[in-house]
Amino acid sequence: MFKNKINKKYINSQKIINQISNIRRKNNKNWMDLLKIAFKKDPKNASKILAKITSFDKRISKLTRKLELINK
Repeated sequence: MFKNKINKKYINSQKIINQISNIRRKNNKNWMDLLKIAFKKDPKNASKILAKITSFDKRISKLTRKLELINK
């Protein structure tokens, strides 16, 4: 019985992860299209904004690593 609960949780988790993956795939394409337009129209400001985005992404990565360490 305990094993069945674990299997159901795993299957449900995988379904949700697959949904997230599909959404992210579509959104990443949109993000890249927007980035191309920004650099075409105003490369100087697009570059500044991209640098800010990268900075925030690095902060998020550091926090993600902390979560990984907490849950080991």
